[in-house]
Amino acid sequence: MGLFGGKKDTVSPHPRKEPRIDLPLTVGNLKTVFWDCVDFATRTVMINNDPDQELILCYVVGMTRMERACDYVLRPLCQNEALNRAKDMDEVFALMMNGALYDLAVTEQDTMDKAVTALINGDCLLLLPNGKALSFSTGTEEKRSVSTPEDEPSIKGAKDSFVEGVRTNTSLVRRRLRAPELRVNEQIVGRQSLTPVDILYIKGIANPTLVEEVSRRLKKIDIDAALLPGNLEEYIVDEVNTAFPLVLSTQRPDRFCAGLTEGRVGLLVDGIPQGYLLPGTIQQFFKTAQDKSENWVVATSLLVLRYLCMLVTLFLPALYIAAVTFHPEIIPTKLALSIIKAKADVPFATVFEVLIMLVSFEILQEAGLRLPTSLGQTVSILGGLVVGTAAVQAKIVSPAVLIVVAVAGIAGYTAPSQDFAGALRIWRLLIAVAASVCGLFGMIMASAVLIYRLSMLESFGVAYLTPFTANDGEEEEGGTIIRQPLPGAKLREKALNTLNRRNQK
Repeated sequence: MGLFGGKKDTVSPHPRKEPRIDLPLTVGNLKTVFWDCVDFATRTVMINNDPDQELILCYVVGMTRMERACDYVLRPLCQNEALNRAKDMDEVFALMMNGALYDLAVTEQDTMDKAVTALINGDCLLLLPNGKALSFSTGTEEKRSVSTPEDEPSIKGAKDSFVEGVRTNTSLVRRRLRAPELRVNEQIVGRQSLTPVDILYIKGIANPTLVEEVSRRLKKIDIDAALLPGNLEEYIVDEVNTAFPLVLSTQRPDRFCAGLTEGRVGLLVDGIPQGYLLPGTIQQFFKTAQDKSENWVVATSLLVLRYLCMLVTLFLPALYIAAVTFHPEIIPTKLALSIIKAKADVPFATVFEVLIMLVSFEILQEAGLRLPTSLGQTVSILGGLVVGTAAVQAKIVSPAVLIVVAVAGIAGYTAPSQDFAGALRIWRLLIAVAASVCGLFGMIMASAVLIYRLSMLESFGVAYLTPFTANDGEEEEGGTIIRQPLPGAKLREKALNTLNRRNQK
């Protein structure tokens, strides 16, 4: 039996029904489609007070901006002299199509599917007695205003960020890339959500094969709703069974536009306040939009620091476990004596100390993220005091373990991409477990598995380890970690196979 007493449901197929609503476009059928919807409304309008020239205006309250509907549609219908002198509905229809109304976008609707979609998008629909229908762009533009990026703070650069409205986001891109070669194609994803997804690229730079592949993968998505980033990311990437992100997401329009000029393809999704850049390679997850705003020496130093921090967060806990448990001879004598003295009263083995602290660190981080800001800060402070100082004083963990885990955790926060940092935390735990089993040998073997796994990954045909590895046997030109001075960076990345590699004279 089912939950409500009926028979247990069987899994039915997921056929694509076309047309979605197989009904004639009439007022009665519209009321049937929007049955039990309190926000669906109609308004009767008569031209020249003639009952034979009665029009029906349909709209969805909350999606339609009432002032626009009144000023652009209802007022001209009542005041336009040419409409009042029209002899029949065909003449009225022709006048409205040719500018008798003030609305910027007038579209004839001939199917129920298109008419319902227009209503849901905020258009008002005008039904004529002769069976024809027109939709007018009167949608409300209520949305969150453009603000500073919270996840990618800008020190020396633009202060705006993407919002939930896809048209606002495309306008932010257009304001920076004014070239007419910028292309913005749109696809609808999700049977129930009908989410607009825009594909952005620069014609003449981006590889047409890459653009076609992105479009093809979007068309293959057949799900009910595309409301969250995961609804899109996991359907277009080459490999799902990996913790490492294969597409780069950013809140900053300036970084998004920089990716387009490099020859990448961008995605903007309505309802998601961030943009995606394809393909995503490992180097992109260590770069920031700030790198090209700083002096190249400073930017290179910071980039090197991020790579070193990646090595620290990955290997420091495992190296400590391996050295203390299996290879104490590699530890300097004074340091070894200090560690032995600190561990004298600790009842747990080193591996359990490190694993307990790593797991505790993750729990504190998760609690701080999920709680409101004020409570999250309180939990972080209390957790740091309890898990840190109190644990050492109670002889549950040694001070050296606390320092190692804290340094590894803080080093992980230097990664600009939190998605990439999450993958590093998972592998940090796995490498630590391997080191607790076989010492340095286990650590080296786990590292080899990680490198092998990364070398197998691709993002839209581009090797994930670009530019540290070759693509189709061709070495990448230019610096890999060192950020070249901008006047010397004459060419775009070779791995992207752009139509025009030169970006400056």
